[in-house]
Amino acid sequence: MSVPSTTGSAAPQVCTTCPYCGVGCGVLAQPDGHGGLTISGDKSHPANAGRLCSKGSALGETVDLADRLLTPEIDGAPADWDNALDLVAQRFRDTIAQHGPDSVAFYVSGQLLTEDYYVANKLMKGFIGSANIDTNSRLCMASSVAGHRRAFGTDTVPGLYTDIEDADVVVLVGSNMAWCHPVLYQRLVAARKARPEMRVINIDPRRTATSDIADLHLAIEPGSDAALFNGLLAEIVAKGATDQAFTAEHVTGFHEALEATSSGDLAATGLPPGQIRAFFDLWLRNEKVVTVYSQGVNQSSSGTDKVNAIINCHLATGRIGRPGMGPFSVTGQPNAMGGREVGGLANMLACHLDIEVPEHRAAVKDFWNSPGIPDGPGLKAVDMFRAVRDGRIKALWVICTNPAVSMPDADAVRAAIEACDFVVVSDVTGRTDTARLADVRLPATGWGEKDGTVTNSERCISRQRAVLPAPGEARHDWRILADVAARMGWQKEFDYRNPAEIFREYAALSGIAGTLGRDFDISAKADISDSDYESLAPFHWPCSARKIGGRFFADGQFYTGDGRARMLPVTPREPVSRPSADYPLRLNTGRVRDHWHTMTRTAKSPRLSQHLAEPYLELHPADAQDRGLAPADLARVESRVGTAILRVVVTDRVRPGSVFAPMHWTGETASAGRIDAVVAAVTDPVSGQPESKGSVVQVARFDAGWYGFAVSAAEPFPTDAYWAKARMRDGWRTELAGDACPDDWEAYARALFDLPDAEVLSLLDPTRGLARLALLRDGRVAAALFASPSPVAVARNHVATLVGTMAEAATLSGRPGADMPDPGATVCACFDVGVNTVLAAIREQNLASVEAIGAALQAGTNCGSCRPELATLLAAAQVREAAE
Repeated sequence: MSVPSTTGSAAPQVCTTCPYCGVGCGVLAQPDGHGGLTISGDKSHPANAGRLCSKGSALGETVDLADRLLTPEIDGAPADWDNALDLVAQRFRDTIAQHGPDSVAFYVSGQLLTEDYYVANKLMKGFIGSANIDTNSRLCMASSVAGHRRAFGTDTVPGLYTDIEDADVVVLVGSNMAWCHPVLYQRLVAARKARPEMRVINIDPRRTATSDIADLHLAIEPGSDAALFNGLLAEIVAKGATDQAFTAEHVTGFHEALEATSSGDLAATGLPPGQIRAFFDLWLRNEKVVTVYSQGVNQSSSGTDKVNAIINCHLATGRIGRPGMGPFSVTGQPNAMGGREVGGLANMLACHLDIEVPEHRAAVKDFWNSPGIPDGPGLKAVDMFRAVRDGRIKALWVICTNPAVSMPDADAVRAAIEACDFVVVSDVTGRTDTARLADVRLPATGWGEKDGTVTNSERCISRQRAVLPAPGEARHDWRILADVAARMGWQKEFDYRNPAEIFREYAALSGIAGTLGRDFDISAKADISDSDYESLAPFHWPCSARKIGGRFFADGQFYTGDGRARMLPVTPREPVSRPSADYPLRLNTGRVRDHWHTMTRTAKSPRLSQHLAEPYLELHPADAQDRGLAPADLARVESRVGTAILRVVVTDRVRPGSVFAPMHWTGETASAGRIDAVVAAVTDPVSGQPESKGSVVQVARFDAGWYGFAVSAAEPFPTDAYWAKARMRDGWRTELAGDACPDDWEAYARALFDLPDAEVLSLLDPTRGLARLALLRDGRVAAALFASPSPVAVARNHVATLVGTMAEAATLSGRPGADMPDPGATVCACFDVGVNTVLAAIREQNLASVEAIGAALQAGTNCGSCRPELATLLAAAQVREAAE
């Protein structure tokens, strides 16, 4: 849907949906006439009411065509679509004929639109006849799916975002909402401000930005969530807080679940008894409790049990499906929920139908007019790539994801893909670790060009609309899949003209699912016209003659065989890997505020790279001291399966014995920053979700012979032992470290920047191991390198401004002059406000609150994700002032 321009431009604004987290924010996007987009929040969208986070606000900076895959490629050479599609169809057809349907697999993504997902699932399960289709959503929410299905009979999210605002107590479990779901966090902040009596509890081993809002932060022992919620269940019963009528009429398994709590030990949580009592008291005294959980719960070898331990407490008290109460899973991707709905997981059919149930298989087979539906689950992600490694899967199609980086034991996954007989990758770029391994690369449309629907964490279906034309020869994913299906002999069944036609078919199938007693039913949209699809407004499912939107389960009606919910007996388990003398530290992985997945999109934005520009490792001061590590050192992080080299951040935000590293860096952006190469491929036995927060590691100093920082107009391609590069406004910034100093710094710099004929301005001190060089073209700085025997201390944001300027005597100082104050490291990415700017404003303007900082500098006034950091800076400044 387009709306009239408000800027005077001829191009209209387009209502679309953000492609990042599962909040599902509405976006207004407008071409700026220069290949980019002007972005603002859609005030009419129910998820965000106009708010956007730093990533969403920067979407217009991520749609350039640099690195885009613009034509099909076969064995690295350009090809036409017919030859590429013929080859894909022929190789898959031949492999199936020779080795059977389970010898091929699709690995897809929560970045796909629902229509893309639907066609991929239909092709694999309905026509190829295998269930070997799984998704990167397996890595973030499969345990929640499994927990829902065990408790409710279907993968149903009971509540709505408004429940978080209406609750009297919000419990955040394993969720750094401030960074990972920023707009939802801002809704919580606003609700707390409007009702100061609201209480927030943050359960997380780390102290994160989200902890800033918490009345109670429970720095729980990693993996002990089930023990804590089992203890809560026992306390619910002991204090008479059970809803006896609800459990008697609508719940099965209450006594078994309660009996299982007797084997628990709250000491396993590592929490002081007083904190545990405070948590229990808040939960019991307030009926309106919402428990929001995310990857800290799901990404565990016992993630499904943790989910059910949480749900048990809500079922026991009847606090589910009513305003302001219930368990609430928040998903990591924009269409993780849509993928669940269409059967994108290997163990599900479309529309929440069960692949193991003959009646469900028959219904889908008849509806699709397919040759047959497999009668059991396919291989889940980790097992799928093990099957690729051992040769059981001989043809693999990876769509819109980067498993050579994001899968656990990523080095083994990369090797498996490289050795596979035939690999197809459909993506927006050929420059990913996975795409580089493909036999065939197919150019797909990306956000801003795609057209379809997505579903957010609260079951809200929204349109994602094209704002820009498809570049080069790029095609929509559903179109690519349908064209291959036609070449494999199923042209009639995949003869789609547009995504509206796919949506109608999907909605009609959901009506059949509804008659079979399933929750997902949008059959009221089955006859939607193309024009109505184009203007489709966000709506919550279900949407049928039986039910429109709203919550589930307040009436006690569930989707199990007897209509009763299931409480599960949960026995708390530690993570599978345990610290030892060889691997004494537990590794936690997660996201950073301004980047997304493996950065194929966010790395294009200079301002999103300013906050945290290289991969890092958080260590507690005691652990750093034991290993002789200081801030800004480099550390080698090693497990039994892999190694990474990361920048050291010493902080008490992590517990002693635990370390944290972000998961975004790839072989394209850092030499050794792929943290999932270190994560062991341990999975939950029920959900198949990997334990991304429980591996054990050793950490030691990476003894570099020299360290460097470089800026350049053109992208460098270093080959040193350590490097990490990021975009900046006028080029690139690169952190470097090498084993031994180059014999000739000038020759090294010319090769690094590919500037063989540049004029060189240098300051070399071999005795102290210092080197500073600027490479000039026509007197202007094309690149600069600063090197020393210890981590380089220069004003990085200032050095970044040198590119393109005329060389001066102070160019190699690495510091701004008195008339050019250094803004310091970026705190607010939305408005590019640095730490030194904030501290100066606090000092010079006597600012006394985060709101005052916002009024003076705009920092924290857009998405608010930086507000916790602003509060920390403010508190530190006030402490210094008091000391003086």
